[in-house]
Amino acid sequence: MSKKILTVLAILIPLSIVAGLIIYGAKLQPAILVPSGEIARRQYEILRFAFWLSMIVIIPVFGLLIFISLRYRASKKAKYTPDWAHNNQLEAVWWGIPIVIILILSIITWRTSHTLDPYKPLDKATRPLEVQVVSLQWKWLFIYPEQNIATINYLKIPKDTPINLKITSDAPMNSFWIPKLAGQIYTMNGMSTKLHIIANEYGDFEGYSANISGEGFADMKFLVNSSSPEQFESWANVTRYQDNFLSLDRYKLLSQPSTIEEPEYFSGFQPGLYNTIIEKYMPMYPNQNRSHHQMESY
Repeated sequence: MSKKILTVLAILIPLSIVAGLIIYGAKLQPAILVPSGEIARRQYEILRFAFWLSMIVIIPVFGLLIFISLRYRASKKAKYTPDWAHNNQLEAVWWGIPIVIILILSIITWRTSHTLDPYKPLDKATRPLEVQVVSLQWKWLFIYPEQNIATINYLKIPKDTPINLKITSDAPMNSFWIPKLAGQIYTMNGMSTKLHIIANEYGDFEGYSANISGEGFADMKFLVNSSSPEQFESWANVTRYQDNFLSLDRYKLLSQPSTIEEPEYFSGFQPGLYNTIIEKYMPMYPNQNRSHHQMESY
């Protein structure tokens, strides 16, 4: 096979792969690219801005790669221009543009690190819903303290209502993630982290364990359902009158490594269960000061 054909193939194959991935990705529509909540939408806008900003560097680099491969290949006698090796004007361009891009991204990162702080409550007129989250092996426990109900692998929330999540772990460190609603945040035993989310659309969204740490964690998923406030209240009332109480003994069995096929609902739970789960790890951390973002007054 001639060098010319090899050169063409070397250019066309990577381009075909990139084009295929773009087309395939557009059809798949990954959750992070189709936000359904205010926080996820703002994160997506940052991601999209950073992507197109990076194209200012990436497109010229790959363009020059193709140009140089064709222009200076062995079979073609190109003009020899050694003075380009230390051309001040060109040096200013290929050092200046990346520096400007990094400065822009640095400013955006600084600002959004504060405006999109997961600990920062959402400024909304609607009264927020409080939910306590516990990562187990290999399932998620959701406790609604105001409604006095609990669920396994199912989080129902009212649309356009701020959701204040307090998150801990009764298992190895994990990461709580609902791609269509917000970014991920770690769950750690003996500590309580926070995440504030809001759903601006009706529907079902997938939640994940984003920190795979062994057997069972790859399938540690949960369903998030966004409904009207009226539907949420109706669901909470129905759940409250089921004959399925989450006692401390029942929780101890539930916390053992196991998977469930369908969500489970509890009409009530042991008072102070979330606090009890956190406090069981306190002897492991004696005389240890925790920062504001590690340990909250739960």
